[in-house]
Amino acid sequence: MSNRNFPTAQDAENAFYDALERADLDLMIAVWAEDEDIVCVHPGAPRLAGVEQVSAAWRSMFAGGPHMRVRATQQVVIAGMMVAVHNVHESITVRGEAKPRAPVVATNVYLRTAAGWRMVVHHASPPVSGSAAAAEPPPSSTKTLH
Repeated sequence: MSNRNFPTAQDAENAFYDALERADLDLMIAVWAEDEDIVCVHPGAPRLAGVEQVSAAWRSMFAGGPHMRVRATQQVVIAGMMVAVHNVHESITVRGEAKPRAPVVATNVYLRTAAGWRMVVHHASPPVSGSAAAAEPPPSSTKTLH
């Protein structure tokens, strides 16, 4: 059980990326809601659901210590009184690799709880192959089926 309080969804988001960069398991666990309905999807990986699966995945990922630099850019926020959705491009540089990886698109959902804002969903998608990965999104008038 975490005693950390994130007064805003942005505070929780900042803590999430700080924990990711520092491989700080305690901070990462503190960011997440203590709810069996939480969901995490890492790029190209299966869906993880519930505290046990999500915590185990972060524990495994952080076992080797800090090894990457992550910058969240191009943030789009949809916010309400109880829920906030943040969509970002994650620019990731891994120690020992010559160049940064293609940006990953991630959606983070935060819920306002009695203990402050907590993450309930992190869904990161692999980059689009080819030059489309760096392209700007299509104009809003363009219809895209998902």
